[in-house]
Amino acid sequence: MDPSGLDSVCARIGYLADGEGPARYLTYPPASGRHTETPPKRYYEMPIYDCRSVSAELSLDVEGFALRRRASAIADFFDDELVRRAYYPEIERLMLEATGAVAVFVFDHNVRSGQAATQARAGIREPVDMAHNDYTEESGPRRVREILTERGRSDLADQPAALVNAWRPLHGPVKDIPLTVCEARSVAPTDFVATSIEHYGDGDFSRPRHSGEIYSFRHRPEHRWYYVRDMQANEVLLLKCFDTRRDGRARYTAHTGFVNPECPPGVPARESIEVRTLVVFANATHASEERRP
Repeated sequence: MDPSGLDSVCARIGYLADGEGPARYLTYPPASGRHTETPPKRYYEMPIYDCRSVSAELSLDVEGFALRRRASAIADFFDDELVRRAYYPEIERLMLEATGAVAVFVFDHNVRSGQAATQARAGIREPVDMAHNDYTEESGPRRVREILTERGRSDLADQPAALVNAWRPLHGPVKDIPLTVCEARSVAPTDFVATSIEHYGDGDFSRPRHSGEIYSFRHRPEHRWYYVRDMQANEVLLLKCFDTRRDGRARYTAHTGFVNPECPPGVPARESIEVRTLVVFANATHASEERRP
């Protein structure tokens, strides 16, 4: 996508700093009082383009992200049981319509709120401040297999699939710490660095409850970053974080929150929910292409 003609802000993006040794995250439950330990990062000033005016042209398979307008019937996204019971089906329906998939499985979600996280509310985390992608060439295929096995749908294991996140603000317009996404076509494979992530549970910090692997992201001036200015609660940004297909379509999208230099003082802090989904397509190539609105 050619960003010329689009409005933009110049803001700092957190990238993985140059250095030796393995990159890793150590994450702890909010009630533990421990802060997440992150890899060393370095900030670079980058233009971040407002893609709202061209949102109808965005494609998960080309740019790696897309915007959809869909209000939610959920009143309280901090109610974990309600989110799983009522919001998960909403997102499954949205993903089916947006991608033309034959099956969608919602398997996880994060609610992010800086204020609630500082109050140690269970399950609430602060916005992320470093460019990353949620899966790697190693962890992506493994997560796909795990989800299909857990859902009793191993019969779908040989079909093309993608791991797609759905990001929604809880209230709008979002001016404080918007989400920004790096266009997939502006990224080189060497920009991604495999990074271990270890999650610790309550009361036991001697070994992680479970471990995974994500990609951190090294800086290049050619990266093209986009955001949706003043996102509202009836808008959802879809991000493709892994795709089993290797046919030239987007497979990863680095993303992060950023400090918006245009944010006026006194605005409400950003609160958001990100839902993770597994999207399974039919084997025929034409049937797996994304449906545009």
